[in-house]
Amino acid sequence: MPIPGESQISMRRLVGLVTILVVPLLFELPGASFAQTPDEQITDPPILESPAPAPPPQSPQQDEHRLSEWTEQERNNAVFMLSELRERVRTFPASAEDRLKLAQGLYRVGDLDAALDECRVALKLQPNNAQALLQLGIVLMAKQDGRAAATALMEAILLDPELTHAHYALGGVQYGLGNVKAAIHSYRRAIELQPNFPDARYRLALLLKLTNRDQEAAQFMEEAAAGGIPQAQFFSGNAYKSGQGVAKDLGRAIFWWNKAAEFAHQPAADALAKLRRQALSNDQTDRRRNDALEGFRTYRALLWAEFPDYSRSGDQDTVGTTLLKDHRLDEAVSILLQESYALSDVALDELARLYETGLDQHLAPFDKKMLSCIETTAAEGFVPAKKALARIYGLGLGVAPDRAKAKAALKGLPKQEAQALMNELSLP
Repeated sequence: MPIPGESQISMRRLVGLVTILVVPLLFELPGASFAQTPDEQITDPPILESPAPAPPPQSPQQDEHRLSEWTEQERNNAVFMLSELRERVRTFPASAEDRLKLAQGLYRVGDLDAALDECRVALKLQPNNAQALLQLGIVLMAKQDGRAAATALMEAILLDPELTHAHYALGGVQYGLGNVKAAIHSYRRAIELQPNFPDARYRLALLLKLTNRDQEAAQFMEEAAAGGIPQAQFFSGNAYKSGQGVAKDLGRAIFWWNKAAEFAHQPAADALAKLRRQALSNDQTDRRRNDALEGFRTYRALLWAEFPDYSRSGDQDTVGTTLLKDHRLDEAVSILLQESYALSDVALDELARLYETGLDQHLAPFDKKMLSCIETTAAEGFVPAKKALARIYGLGLGVAPDRAKAKAALKGLPKQEAQALMNELSLP
């Protein structure tokens, strides 16, 4: 069986969807954007200049985005394992399985040339080894040799048509070679073989959007978002805000942006911050301000659906306060933070109380996440947060007393109300 060659194609064409690079690239292409229209634009995803290494051919459910940032222990373990794999091959040089494991270890530490050599030796020893062809294809992808990678991956699929990872990797290569239709087919096949495969749904959604199939793209994007992919959550939020393939629903847009922000996805956090400023700013028209406020109210209502055992019994109930009454402290604090960022007066007041007093031996006072929420929303103009922050700095609750910061927090409040609060805190 012939071994694929190593002819190079340009990096610009070979943008493997199996790498992080394809995400911003696809959203630069005409008709491929889930981003908002120019007058609504919040922030664009960052542009990466070179692809990150894809993970070794393990389970397709493995999170491919986590392997690029190893801890020191993980690096040391990889080097130790590599030494053991080398010793194994030295002892059993004719074992195709050991050669393949060594190739995977070499790929994992970034030695692509040596990994390529071991893949080819494994295939000489065992020409019909689909896993070796898969690993060969992945190494060739990393070396930017798309045509050779496609050949290896297709041969792997001929030997094992149910090799999900090969279909998934082939989708990225085919897109890089300009064959969008074939790439879509590969991702669909990967999903058929592995329905619980959010990464494949995400990549498929990008390509469906590229081919102007907005509704189907939005469906797969939201399924990928539900699978925990932050970028998919961000783009699903954008789709709901602007009505791309789905009905406009600002509350659901906030829902997905918030999910992405929990994964430290900065564009989603920026989107939420912009919307809070829109809701709280007197510079906005009444319509825009009310639209934003209604979006946050809708989002807070959606949170109840995540806890079907509970129902709202009054206007002063929030999900967080309800969980707190039921002694589900960890969940309560997390939801109170979400509700406070979503401009719930009741949740913010409860959060400020917990910040100040803690809760018995279960929660220490002066939690930094709570303080950050109060400071952030106060700076954006949320009145309950401004009052709480004035109290925190006026009385030195978990921070050094700072009268100037306390007085500054009250700026923008009606003069009489601000003065009453300053008197309460004994501020001059």
